[in-house]
Amino acid sequence: MKRLMTFAAVLLTAVTMMAKTETVPSSNNRLELTFSDEGGVATYSVSYDGVPVLTSSRLGFEADFGDFTKGLTMGQYKMQLRDATIFVKGGPSRKVNAVRYTVPFTNAKGQQMSVVFNVTDTGVAYCYEIPRPGENPKCGVIRREVSSFNFPEGTTTFLCPQIGPMTGWERTKPSYEEDYKVDQPMAQRSQFGQGYTFPCLFKAPSNLPQLGEASAATKAQLTSPSRGRQEGALWVLVSETGVDGSYVGSHLSDYAPETGYTIAFPQAGENNGNGTPFAGIPLPYTTPWRTIVIGTSLKPIVESKYGLPSLQAKYKASTEYKPGRYTWSWLVWQDESINYADQVQFIDLAGKMGFEYCLVDNWWDERIGRDKIEELSKYAKSKGVSLMLWYNSNGYENDAPQTPRDCMSTAIARDKEMAWLQKIGVKGIKVDFFGGDKQQTMQLYEDILFDANRYGLQVIFHGCTMPRGWEMMYPNYVASEAVLASENVFFSEGHAKSEAFELCMHPFVRNAMGPMDWGGTIMNKYLSRDNKSRHKRYTTDIFEMAAAITTQTRVQCIAMQPNNLDELPQFELDFLREVPTVWHDTRFLDGYPGKYVVLARRNGDNWYVAGLNAEPQAKTLTIEMPEWAGQTVNYYVDDAKKGPQLRQLKIDKKGQAKVTMQPNGGIILTIN
Repeated sequence: MKRLMTFAAVLLTAVTMMAKTETVPSSNNRLELTFSDEGGVATYSVSYDGVPVLTSSRLGFEADFGDFTKGLTMGQYKMQLRDATIFVKGGPSRKVNAVRYTVPFTNAKGQQMSVVFNVTDTGVAYCYEIPRPGENPKCGVIRREVSSFNFPEGTTTFLCPQIGPMTGWERTKPSYEEDYKVDQPMAQRSQFGQGYTFPCLFKAPSNLPQLGEASAATKAQLTSPSRGRQEGALWVLVSETGVDGSYVGSHLSDYAPETGYTIAFPQAGENNGNGTPFAGIPLPYTTPWRTIVIGTSLKPIVESKYGLPSLQAKYKASTEYKPGRYTWSWLVWQDESINYADQVQFIDLAGKMGFEYCLVDNWWDERIGRDKIEELSKYAKSKGVSLMLWYNSNGYENDAPQTPRDCMSTAIARDKEMAWLQKIGVKGIKVDFFGGDKQQTMQLYEDILFDANRYGLQVIFHGCTMPRGWEMMYPNYVASEAVLASENVFFSEGHAKSEAFELCMHPFVRNAMGPMDWGGTIMNKYLSRDNKSRHKRYTTDIFEMAAAITTQTRVQCIAMQPNNLDELPQFELDFLREVPTVWHDTRFLDGYPGKYVVLARRNGDNWYVAGLNAEPQAKTLTIEMPEWAGQTVNYYVDDAKKGPQLRQLKIDKKGQAKVTMQPNGGIILTIN
């Protein structure tokens, strides 16, 4: 029996009848979730203002102790109203109205599991609650999920392909470092035939004649050409959160017409074939969340942390972890810079700029030596700077040769190494080259974070998987790379030319679901130590400065070189000295994935507006900042003839102003 309830009715009415199909609303009644057991299969679907977003999509899993993919009967659901406060380190916090629906299912053998849906005004998340089926078993193995996301015909995609295991340089992949493709049809196969890495962005059609009961305001939103809205489109971001060492990291399969996209477990060949691709679990157990964020514009996508289930910290911070900026010699000066004298130059640079950290990259144990690293740390502290040190995670996962190796792969090695790091005053580590998404690798991430916290160390991961709610779960977690990052701007002129495209993608996908260590606001004109040779940087200075705002991580790389102190205009140096890395509010103003983006972020009482343009022509926009109505703001802008400029811009009484971003250029507006 199908029954449609208003939100008020859900609050007042006890559900007493069994039903094969039920439809329940979000708190504002705009989003509707339907779940069913028709044909013995658990399914769900989602609509927004009467427009289908996800058509009938599968739920369930197959475990060694029971099959929950077929022969299922749905029981009486329970509803709980929740006012959840979502807090993200280095990001915004906000209260959201969340309605939690717990839907029990029983399989043919009488075994039970429940699907828990967390429904907000901008999305749905779900997980599986699995009880112990009697006295035994007390543990189990989940071999696969049939959890799927079935989009309406005509949906287009913005996806990054998963690559095969033990591929790429020194067999270090998969490492979430492939190219995004935009506005692709669902039927387009992934580049490597392995599906797609999270997060995954979709633009679903909403045929206006089918809007039915949608409000006039919603119809106006759906047809407005600005602010990230596209005629007849709904935006959907799919990902997962709450993954720790008790489960595997997942991705999406290739598209299948019957089922859409399905949750895919790790590939058997990851970790050099060691470990299973399955999830070993204790019973009872609750799985990680699958998340679906929905908007008539890209606003809730960019601000999607508001719609995620609230996650709890897994341990207390052992110290107060300090956000900030760091210098990094390796990006441009490469391996040859890993020597004492060159690192002194980058420590001095950090000290002169007021940056908090300097990262010493690979080979430091061989090329500088541990005794000299102790001296270097003392020198850094004399300049008001703390060191962060690079490590290889290996292990046995790949062939990456860089040292130090075998310091992070076991508890005994970590305890010895981290005690030494604490002793000499190092404040953070960057751990590189992980082996995939198997459960044992997820355990390694968690173990490194936990042990590092015991010694007051912050952690950045590179050559790694995407973070999945980790900034809320682990207080010393900073960020992950998990993106085709800045090093590729150095390695290849082709990637240098696509830098603007990449950084105009990530606010809508990768960075929307977790902190991203892209690796640097690059201020050299050329990707070389002499700043005259090799290929040039194709973005403007203002673009690079604005990217320090649009890219979110609480310890941000400002990849200046020592020569930049004498080459850059004073207003650029002043801005880079003061740019924050912690944001207390974020607002999406305008943009389109891979083309352009404009965000407003607030640090304390100060708002910053930053924009990037990857299109081949200049883009003039009207921004809206009611907080600045009638005021004059600092306007960092690219002049097509004069280059980077700092000007003054008058905001009108409505809080509006026109701004222009040059190709591969940017804008910054601020009052401080």
